[in-house]
Amino acid sequence: MVTGAGRGIGEATARRFAREGARVCLTDVGAEGVTTTARQLVEEGMDAFAVRVDVTSHSEVENAVGGVVNRYGRLDILVNNAGVTKDSLIYKMTDEDWRTVLNVHLTGTFFCSRAAQKHMVENNYGRIINVSSTSALGNRGQANYAAAKAGIQGFTKTLAVELGRYSITANAVAPGFIETEMTRDTAARLGVDFDDFVAKRVQSIPIGRSGWPEDVAAAILYFASEEASFVSGQVLYVAGGPRA
Repeated sequence: MVTGAGRGIGEATARRFAREGARVCLTDVGAEGVTTTARQLVEEGMDAFAVRVDVTSHSEVENAVGGVVNRYGRLDILVNNAGVTKDSLIYKMTDEDWRTVLNVHLTGTFFCSRAAQKHMVENNYGRIINVSSTSALGNRGQANYAAAKAGIQGFTKTLAVELGRYSITANAVAPGFIETEMTRDTAARLGVDFDDFVAKRVQSIPIGRSGWPEDVAAAILYFASEEASFVSGQVLYVAGGPRA
């Protein structure tokens, strides 16, 4: 089950998992993107389906997880990727800006993990991979986003401690600058040409290029693999350099 799979990192992750042989449930607050992607995957011979889910709704999350288990008999892997930005300097940040970002990222990750772990515990197996960000280390204009992403890292480490006895691992990936619709939206909000925006950001990336959703999907796939069965409670920065 991949949340926020309608575009960007979530979509790339769902596609990668499906092509590796996983049966995938794609969820997003907007149904159109995940429905289209799921249909394409099925047409390519893979097993996938889409569900509209608002991760801030406890009941919608529980229903979605239940739907996966009813369909496949189990839920082995959860990727918590759903996210939103409401960037603003602290003196201009509204209560709603703060609540929205914390609820989608942090509460959504909590709701989905809590719902999924019940079934993973029963099966004595599971992989939970949460998407954090280099912004967890602090980023101008993103007090809400940074707090949420840092919270996800602490939450991930706690899950690893609590669920390890059930052969469930919990890890996080923390992307740096990735070319997605979200970063395009940021450039548009700033009134900057996207190519210029990318070029400026690349100047601070040691590897000399921006990241792509597929880079992050590959890291998520590793944490879900059997090769990572002894890796838990870790944060992997996918940032083109030692950002952390």
